Amino acid sequence: MKITCIGAGYVGGPTMAMIAYKCPDIQVVVVDINAARIAAWNSEELPIYEPGLFEIVKAARGRNLFFSTDTQKHVAEGDIIFVSVNTPTKTRGVGAGKAADLTYWEGAARLIASVSTTSKIVVEKSTVPVKTAEAIEKVLRRNCADPNVAFEILSNPEFLAEGTAMEDLAKPDRVLIGGKETESGQRAIGVLKSVYEHWIPTERILCANLWSAELSKLTANAFLAQRISSINSISALCEATGADVQQVAHSIGTDSRIGPKFLNASVGFGGSCFQKDILNLVYICETVGLKTVADYWNSVVQINDYQKQRFVERMIDAMFNTISGKKIAVLGFAFKKDTGDTRETPAIDVCKGLMADNALINIYDPKVTEAQIHNDLSLGKFMWDHPTTAGTKSPRQNSVSVFKDAYEACKDSHALAVLTEWDEFKRLNYQKIYDSMMKPAFVFDGRNILDHAHLRSMGFIVYALGKPLDPFLQRNYS
Repeated sequence: MKITCIGAGYVGGPTMAMIAYKCPDIQVVVVDINAARIAAWNSEELPIYEPGLFEIVKAARGRNLFFSTDTQKHVAEGDIIFVSVNTPTKTRGVGAGKAADLTYWEGAARLIASVSTTSKIVVEKSTVPVKTAEAIEKVLRRNCADPNVAFEILSNPEFLAEGTAMEDLAKPDRVLIGGKETESGQRAIGVLKSVYEHWIPTERILCANLWSAELSKLTANAFLAQRISSINSISALCEATGADVQQVAHSIGTDSRIGPKFLNASVGFGGSCFQKDILNLVYICETVGLKTVADYWNSVVQINDYQKQRFVERMIDAMFNTISGKKIAVLGFAFKKDTGDTRETPAIDVCKGLMADNALINIYDPKVTEAQIHNDLSLGKFMWDHPTTAGTKSPRQNSVSVFKDAYEACKDSHALAVLTEWDEFKRLNYQKIYDSMMKPAFVFDGRNILDHAHLRSMGFIVYALGKPLDPFLQRNYS
């Protein structure tokens, strides 16, 4: 058996690496038209950072795992074709700002059809709207010259969390495979299921119809994001009443019906999936006439935007309602720890909010490059998801400096803001940082990872999301 994956990004690369590692009898080839990305996958410096990924790639690469730009050859030879291409949010036309742009998916389907001389199982690995398989099947059948070639389409959505992706792949909660409820569709499900059964218990491999599998991915991300927005909304109420959001979260999390996961209040959720998938869900609901349902899910995104804006306004208010010309150290730019991914990271909106008030921003993140930070801050809404887009540095970005050391970023700053929960930020010498900062020195903990009482004992004025306000801030707002 030969598996070919179209797309060497955050999903395709790690997923295929794990399949190759666990299935030495299967040849796995990841193809991409981006030559630089393929070169990186074949090097000692992989194009993405994920704990444990390099070790898995190194063990399988050259044995039964290969990365190539020869898309036509390997797609033609593949028995199972995973499609893991970008499905960005449309930025113009009907559905702009909500609907998924399936341009790359359609292009992949046309490629598969054009080179196929043998029947293939085509697997949706990208997150796609419900009924995408129906459209893709039409493209495949109408563009394949050989009428004897058959295509079976399966939906196999990924449920990975960045930072723990390799662990999620090795020991998933479940693997979901959706296919047609026909004899050939069920056979195709069985073939893909046999691949995963190399290392995953059969009872954890769930089978469903195509539409249920496609919708399950959007729904899973919507529910997870909903929990984050729910606890973030309560964090605002906690600050207004003197309650502690962490105590509230712990209390409700002990309820077995609720559980403790995704109840950490923060400056907001980010990543490539949550907002995009919810907006796609909103659009689907609108197109089938379910406006009330659409409004409900749209509110999850609105709360997320509110939380980021609230954080910026709290910073400005605390610093005497002016941050013009003041240095603010931003610790963390990735959307979560243990990844270099900055897609939809809350740090972008927070930094842009501070820049709008003419603050000077010093940024430090252990895994995000200076070029990536400047590019992210230069792009408009949703443009990060379009690979051909490159940002143009605006004059305002001259106020942004990127550092390779947290202490240097904090030196001479008026405030520091923790926007990513990197473990190293807990271990910093905050007395050293306090001594190097302007006074009064402010800490804005957007992840609630620091020892706030200890920081106050040093002299810091501390704002922590969803916590009783610092006495200084209470006086400032009275």
